[in-house]
Amino acid sequence: MVTKRIHLRDSQETLALVGPQDQQLRRLEQSLSVQIFARGHILAIRGAPGRVEKAILAIEDLRLRMNQMPDENTSLESDENPSSLPNAIAYASPLGKTVHAKTANQKQYVEAIDRSDLVIAIGPAGTGKTYLSVACALAALKAGQVNKIVLTRPVVEAGEKLGYLPGDFYDKVDPYLKPLYDAFYSMLGPDRFRLYRDEETIEIVPLAYMRGRTLEKAFIILDEGQNATPEQMKMFLTRMGKGSKVVVNGDITQVDLPDRKNSGLYSLPHVLKDVLGVEFIFFTEIDVVRHPLVRSIILAYTQWEKKR
Repeated sequence: MVTKRIHLRDSQETLALVGPQDQQLRRLEQSLSVQIFARGHILAIRGAPGRVEKAILAIEDLRLRMNQMPDENTSLESDENPSSLPNAIAYASPLGKTVHAKTANQKQYVEAIDRSDLVIAIGPAGTGKTYLSVACALAALKAGQVNKIVLTRPVVEAGEKLGYLPGDFYDKVDPYLKPLYDAFYSMLGPDRFRLYRDEETIEIVPLAYMRGRTLEKAFIILDEGQNATPEQMKMFLTRMGKGSKVVVNGDITQVDLPDRKNSGLYSLPHVLKDVLGVEFIFFTEIDVVRHPLVRSIILAYTQWEKKR
């Protein structure tokens, strides 16, 4: 037996969630064979581990249906008014957040992913490439358009030699894949993410382990694509099976390969320029939605590199 807790926004959400005379929680208890206790803005769920996890997912889905209004505290922020970008919602998370595009290019990115099976996004750090693509992948999974999500990235060190890393396979590659975990934690929460990962509904693997696979009805994202060689990029793109979508993200100004011109992302617009069904989205510093200083830093480095 285990006990886990869900922290709600306030006591008002608790009242709405439990229902009149706690009827909604009692139904959950009966259907899932767990015990649920409401104390202020905290729900405590007690039972067998698997049943507790299912109860958490059911409660989060119920919260989502109760909170359909967009959450203004999304991590994608910019000066542009979201109301000027209609129909650009990427994903409504079980945690009550609505992830949506905040710039015109982000809106085009979300729409391109919706209509095309292969989208390549190129642009500086902080423009929401990874975050929005993960949101679109979760939306496709929720809608039943795909059966699984596969995220991959090249295992390349950014200017530092990390040396020998202890532990098993997952311990060794975890530092390289951490940014992808962060996006899932933000939208799903750690419990639901771990459940999906254990069931292999979500799979996060280094690019080298993609060789020889055919992925059908999957949403496949290559992150940090600038660190894939042309040979690796070809290998990755040809993993695509029936009913699958592929998104490639990267920043050609942050290539960590010994030879920057050996980047598979750098050559991709030239290789695929005449291929039908492929869309390219090019982000600029205007689309940066991190700290306002990030935009200024990118501009400063761009000007400095031009002078060199």
